[in-house]
Amino acid sequence: MIPVLVAVISGYLLGSVPVGVFVGRAHGFDPRDVGDRNPGFWNVMERLGWKAAVPVFAGDMLKGTAAGLAGLLVSGTETGALGVPDGASVVPVFAAVAAAMAGHAWPVFAGWRGGRSILAFAGGFAVICPPAFALGVALLVVGGLAFRSFAWGTRLAVFSLPVLQLFFAPAEQVAGTGALMCLIGLRFGQAALAGRRT
Repeated sequence: MIPVLVAVISGYLLGSVPVGVFVGRAHGFDPRDVGDRNPGFWNVMERLGWKAAVPVFAGDMLKGTAAGLAGLLVSGTETGALGVPDGASVVPVFAAVAAAMAGHAWPVFAGWRGGRSILAFAGGFAVICPPAFALGVALLVVGGLAFRSFAWGTRLAVFSLPVLQLFFAPAEQVAGTGALMCLIGLRFGQAALAGRRT
């Protein structure tokens, strides 16, 4: 119980670091007040360009990865083949990544106004299932080149992750990944509702 609690607290605090807001303010704006009002990579990139938005991409990914690693460390670093969490480490890792996604979505350090948690999820998935993550990155590259669109390559990669995970992890962990992805869907739904009200 204590490892899970520590994992959740650590994950939430890591996820709450508003990287996109910091980068935007350094360039004179708050991404939550412009564009689609999402303080994430894509909105910052549309305002500033790719190079200036790279810290947001890296920072939001690293929040999820750091949270997953924290969950792994506090639970004894139990892993099976190819680094996939096993035994007592499974629940703390998933809990930490979920908390990081919640922190990104509702950050305590940024007035509870956060993003959609896609990159935090992707970074956390690198710990949840490293080999499936690596294949997802390959799909992102191939899909991005085939569609000539980074956005479509990203969609292909992210939605393929649970399928790829099936080759390396038990079905219960794949279901856990599906649950994490539901949080992303919730955030998109909330954004759509907010857009209709404005």
